[in-house]
Amino acid sequence: MKKPLIPPLLLFLMLIKACGPTTDPTNKQENMNIAKKLEIFTLTNKDGAEVKITNLGGKIMALKVPDKNGTLGDVVLGYEHPEAYINGNPYFGALIGRYANRIEQGRFTLDSNTYQLPTNDGPHHLHGGPGGFHNVIWDVEPVPGMESQKLKLTYLSVNGEQGYPGNLKVKVHYTWTDNYELRIDYLAATDRKTIVNLTHHAFFNLKDGGESSILDHQMMINAGHFTPVDSGLIPTGEIRSVKGTPMDFTDPKRIGADIEKDGRQLAHGKGYDHNWVLDQQEEKDSLRLAARVYEPTTQRVMEVYTTEPGLQFYSGNFLDGSDVGKDSTVYEHRNAFCLEAQHFPDSPHHPNFPSTVLKPEEKYTQTTIYKFSTKK
Repeated sequence: MKKPLIPPLLLFLMLIKACGPTTDPTNKQENMNIAKKLEIFTLTNKDGAEVKITNLGGKIMALKVPDKNGTLGDVVLGYEHPEAYINGNPYFGALIGRYANRIEQGRFTLDSNTYQLPTNDGPHHLHGGPGGFHNVIWDVEPVPGMESQKLKLTYLSVNGEQGYPGNLKVKVHYTWTDNYELRIDYLAATDRKTIVNLTHHAFFNLKDGGESSILDHQMMINAGHFTPVDSGLIPTGEIRSVKGTPMDFTDPKRIGADIEKDGRQLAHGKGYDHNWVLDQQEEKDSLRLAARVYEPTTQRVMEVYTTEPGLQFYSGNFLDGSDVGKDSTVYEHRNAFCLEAQHFPDSPHHPNFPSTVLKPEEKYTQTTIYKFSTKK
């Protein structure tokens, strides 16, 4: 394990700054998390391919997979050292919670009780708020018997953290298999009725890890419908067919094929930043293919399997060159894409969307797999 690269007191002050004014430095659990050391954990499969993970936000720092020639290359954006994530892009490779995506006006109601969350995306709440799961220190330990290939991450989100009700216990397993599958299993339980929507937020570039555009990547999304958004990227509540629109990825096409077409939805997102309603299988909550991405230069393929009903596809529209990552790589506009398996954005305000309510007698579970290969 790497030793902390900055003193705990300095880390404490930097995290307070990064989390913003909604972070409460007197919170006992937060103080315990901040006081822990920044660490890097490495998972290695039988071929020597590695996944590097830090306990800050459970972030994937590197993910190396072979190209058509068998040469390993990093396919995720990020930083060389964990402390760079404190003031860098907060979502690179992160675990997201308590609620992935957006909640309108940062407000929701449960059993006649209204809860106000911090608003960190204009007037709206995004990705659990500035002190969300991406900005906390997780407890991380290798799983006995699978030390080189599986990690267990745990975190207690206390009642009232970022405005959410209930003490939420979260456990995440990262597994890196010999078949080049990054498997993420989530489990959460609460002692009070709350809402939960977890996801993983890696920024992918299958060609060169973020040095160039992803517009020539070819993508298929296994979804006949999506949830349209307004100008604030809040769902309207409609579930609309993709047929005849730029949102149709039912057959593989270049990400850039329709991204500049004149259309209200693409204008709202400045490109793709929408939730697709995945086609369901007969068995509810079973793993199913959600998306497939192919990069023609390296011939790398990434498939996404999930138990979740939705998939957020984001085409890196807000990358602007201000983030400089590994090997001094400048991350420019649309140099990465994200595929975030999730429940739908703003579900608490749309009864027709799958519910994100979690009760004390229930368990939240989710599995998502990112599987890598090369085209034969």
